[in-house]
Amino acid sequence: MADKFLKIAYIGGGSRAWARKLMCDLAISEDITGEVRLYDIDKGAANDNRAIGNKISEMAEGGKKWNYVSVDNIDNALKGCDAVIISVMPGTLDEMASDVDVPMSYGIYQPVGDTVGAGGYLRAMRCVPMFRFFAAKIRENCPSAWVINYTNPMTICTRTLYEEFPDIKAFGCCHEVFGTQELLAAALKDVCGIEAESRDEIKVDVCGINHFTWITKAYYKDIDLFEVFKKFSDKYAGKGFCANGKKEAWLSNVFDCGNCIKFELFRRYGVIPAAGDRHLSEFMPQKWFLESPETALEKWKFALTPVSWRRRDLKERLQETKDILSGKKIVKLGKSGEEGVKQLKALFGSDGFVTNINMPNKGQMKGYPTGAIVETNGLFGLNGITPLLANPLPDEVNSLVLRHVYNQEAFIKAAFRKSIDKVFAVYVNDPQVSSLDFSAAREMFDKMVANTEKYLKGYWF
Repeated sequence: MADKFLKIAYIGGGSRAWARKLMCDLAISEDITGEVRLYDIDKGAANDNRAIGNKISEMAEGGKKWNYVSVDNIDNALKGCDAVIISVMPGTLDEMASDVDVPMSYGIYQPVGDTVGAGGYLRAMRCVPMFRFFAAKIRENCPSAWVINYTNPMTICTRTLYEEFPDIKAFGCCHEVFGTQELLAAALKDVCGIEAESRDEIKVDVCGINHFTWITKAYYKDIDLFEVFKKFSDKYAGKGFCANGKKEAWLSNVFDCGNCIKFELFRRYGVIPAAGDRHLSEFMPQKWFLESPETALEKWKFALTPVSWRRRDLKERLQETKDILSGKKIVKLGKSGEEGVKQLKALFGSDGFVTNINMPNKGQMKGYPTGAIVETNGLFGLNGITPLLANPLPDEVNSLVLRHVYNQEAFIKAAFRKSIDKVFAVYVNDPQVSSLDFSAAREMFDKMVANTEKYLKGYWF
């Protein structure tokens, strides 16, 4: 049987590394072929991705299956597409520097600053106009397309798509749960001496919101991993454990952590947080895990990611792009570990499967607002995703999660009314920002808005 031919629009560059992961997964995939249209406000980046995408496709066994083209406008990218992938940077690293550095001057520390907290909401203010535009263009050019969003803040970006275009077929993808599956596999080996072949063998039930998702059940075959994880967390609480096997990796890599927050929250509440500690810390009251950068590193075994590091990393990735284009470096084909291509294959006729997914609540999380974007398991199949009913969280965890759900829903209402004052009312209710007195919070907010003003003009004021 011939491969299914798909037309895919790729909006943004995915900081280039994300794009290459997709390109490799497409190149080695079976059952699908097609065209990828690359659209980026940086046309040079789109052209680079076109050249690299075609290089990778030509490396695939059996010959080139995918053709990459760069396009000048978003309408040409989207027209008649079967699928749309959105992976954009809302602003530049200069704006991200403001998102994390201004709050730091007020004693609010953010390891990431892209989801909730002071930085998360300023980033969201930049995202809403963009995602309203994307949704309107999708409605105009390819209303039946499946839309995968990788951009953070995941919840607000995906929610904006639905608020602008209620019939859109969009979902948000995040790999944070995958990391906890790998940690559970490490716990199984450490406690029981049993080695899982891959994280796919670790079956989990998840519920919550993006970057604040919780695992309520976990199994390896007939082994209840909650019993295993209890012994594991007791063993490594306070000391830290890296799933990649590197001892004290958090001291040398700003993205690694010792999972001490994960252990602590599991021991408090009896369910396993599914995100990395850097993200988890930002959903909690400021004094719990982020009293100071030193406390975060010494007690909780994770570091803040400074924007200076992100600047160096971007410079290295841009150099890597030049090296690939010149032939100095060859991209190695292999599975990325992401599931976007697997999801597309299932939606267009390949084997169905279950994975975590960010979609509007249609009852899969009882007691949560209808339409709010929640993260649970979902069953992917031909032209459909069925959200699966989530096991309820303990009441004390629900109280933590719901505060953010209602904040995010209130933010969407404020954003569609274009009310900065109402956004501030959400901002000041965030668990981290609420550690400040009201006047200091407003002063901080106004400084951050001024620093990102050029991305807000024409929408917010």
